[in-house]
Amino acid sequence: MSMLRGFLILVLFFLLGEALRLVFLVPVSGGVLGMILMTFTLMLRGRVSDALASSSQALISILVLLIMPGVVGVFFMASQFSGQWLAVAAALLLGTFLSVLSTLLLMKGVMRLSAREQGHD
Repeated sequence: MSMLRGFLILVLFFLLGEALRLVFLVPVSGGVLGMILMTFTLMLRGRVSDALASSSQALISILVLLIMPGVVGVFFMASQFSGQWLAVAAALLLGTFLSVLSTLLLMKGVMRLSAREQGHD
């Protein structure tokens, strides 16, 4: 039941993000807006519930399956990308680099804050 409650929370934030996207005509995915809302909510709460943690962990373990439809779509739409492979490859490389870099900087910041909090206790 706990995992189901966590999935419900994830779906709720997804739907909130979709609603914001539709109401304000924001050119960003509803899923992204929902995750931003969830991030701010969790920051205000200061903790992640066990239900949300367990359902998130379950989704992370099957992440490859969630990405697969996009990969298959690109495979079957190869003719659409003819002549644009350099741009696609550059976007993939740059996107991957920026993702890794932002994760690195975020983790360094979190570790620095964590060390500072442990030093004050």
